Amino acid sequence: MSLAWDDLRLFLAIARSGTLAGAARTLGVNHSTVFRRLNAMEEGLEVRLFERLPEGYVPTAAGEALRGRAERVEEETQAIERELSGQDVRLSGRVRLTTTDTLANGFLAPVLKGFVEAYPGIELELLVVSAFLDLARREADIAIRPTQAPPETLVGRKLGSIRWGLYGARDYLRQRPVLVDPACPGEHRFIGGNEMIRHIASSRWLDEQVPASAVALRTNSVVAAMGAARAGAGLAVLPHYMARQEPSLECVWEIGPEVATDLWLLTHPDLRHSARIRAFMSYAAEAVRARQDELTGAS
Repeated sequence: MSLAWDDLRLFLAIARSGTLAGAARTLGVNHSTVFRRLNAMEEGLEVRLFERLPEGYVPTAAGEALRGRAERVEEETQAIERELSGQDVRLSGRVRLTTTDTLANGFLAPVLKGFVEAYPGIELELLVVSAFLDLARREADIAIRPTQAPPETLVGRKLGSIRWGLYGARDYLRQRPVLVDPACPGEHRFIGGNEMIRHIASSRWLDEQVPASAVALRTNSVVAAMGAARAGAGLAVLPHYMARQEPSLECVWEIGPEVATDLWLLTHPDLRHSARIRAFMSYAAEAVRARQDELTGAS
């Protein structure tokens, strides 16, 4: 049997997910297609690649040997794709951008609107995920990420600094005394982050400043925290650019620059010479530079 790249992609999808259903989702096909193609692949090679166990599909010794080689083929294939894309001088084609839900909804929408109007030949695909996609694997072409330590394998530029504040609904605030010190909350309740986002500086700040007994609600989503604050559940640490778009919210405490988050525009080095990648990087950098006051809360 002659192995094709599609066979290796199928094999890697099963090995990484451990299930046929997970592999099907990764490849965008149905479960029965994955089942049929795997059986055909094993029959053609005359070797069993996976043990079918109750907990899922586990590679056999032959499967583990194939996995190492398949991953090297994958790396080379992705490198070829990046290199060829990087040489594309056409202002057309698709650009895949990944960012967070807070930035996509609360800040970047006007930037994306302006770009697609300025470059109608380029199709912009927006991937909104909480996890950082792997640009080396071509999971996305460009990332706009809040981070203090961008990966050294990527290139790009710092777009600005995101500042945060403690916000509450005006109806909620009218019913309580003025907050003098977060460490002495009095009648105030707070909305904090859970263990999934405790690594974020803004979440750590609240845990360090506010007694745990005053935290009434925890969430792993800044968007959910803003919704809870808007409903009057308590005070939430929110980025100024997002909270100040909500008329019912008021900032009661400015958080210092020690909690600021850098905003980065990043791509893979192999793609930086692509005309459409350069076009987006240049446009986004200029558009965000003109809106620094929104990021810092100065406006």
